[in-house]
Amino acid sequence: MISMTGFASRERASENVSVSVEIKGYNNRYLEIYVNTPPWLSYLEPQIRDVIAGVCGRGKAEVSVRVRETNTPLNISINAGAANAYMKAVSDLALDGGIDEKLSVSVLIGLEGVMEVEKIRDDEKYWRLIEPVLKEAVGAFQAERVREGEFTAEVILNFIAQIEAALETVKAHAAGLENTIKENIKNRFRELLGNEIDENRIMAETAMLLMKNTISEEIMRLASHLGEFRAEAAKNDRPGKKLDFLCQEINREINTIGSKSTIIEVSRSVVDMKEALENVREQLRNVE
Repeated sequence: MISMTGFASRERASENVSVSVEIKGYNNRYLEIYVNTPPWLSYLEPQIRDVIAGVCGRGKAEVSVRVRETNTPLNISINAGAANAYMKAVSDLALDGGIDEKLSVSVLIGLEGVMEVEKIRDDEKYWRLIEPVLKEAVGAFQAERVREGEFTAEVILNFIAQIEAALETVKAHAAGLENTIKENIKNRFRELLGNEIDENRIMAETAMLLMKNTISEEIMRLASHLGEFRAEAAKNDRPGKKLDFLCQEINREINTIGSKSTIIEVSRSVVDMKEALENVREQLRNVE
């Protein structure tokens, strides 16, 4: 089993550039990947998604990529048209007010649209820097999810063992349930007819009630579902959906046994099985 929850972060720094990657995983019915990068790295989102999708089959993954640079080459340009427009506006204002004032260069270059600064970046270079850090973080993220999944599998199978133990108690009392039905039929006939009992009628009524209330078929189906649950958990690394379906079938059989039971020991076992199954379902919410 692989858990949908996990966390990993990795960082690598060189002389002028540092790259950090953080990955968080949550449970979710379907696969959803959210990538958070600086705007100028948004073109790398599809490649980052592909790396995450390579290890995640289900769940919600949040990936944050940060790049910090020093000594980045700059491309600086002056918008002469904007500068002239500012100077003319200030000159006209000074003339109208009778003020001898000129716009200094230091003020002028700070005005919007006059000086444009653009960092010179090599797009291919950034993926070469990010990819190894991303893959290292993904490896740690996957290892964390596998470790958590192994622990979850152990917990789940312990609860399945509790259901199987309770089922053995139910099996031990199944024959007693049938005998109880037979005795109840005989007692009712005696109350109504005294000693004038029609054995054939009793047998017919008993057969009808046994068809409605016997739990032997439910026991067989429940045992089969539990066996299939264990087999699926053992052979499938991502059994979440199949196991969730099997839980529905197991719950159906447990409920039917409970509705038919008139024996206190069986009813107690049904309560134990339902409690254990609810714990299984709770754990499965984190399983791919």
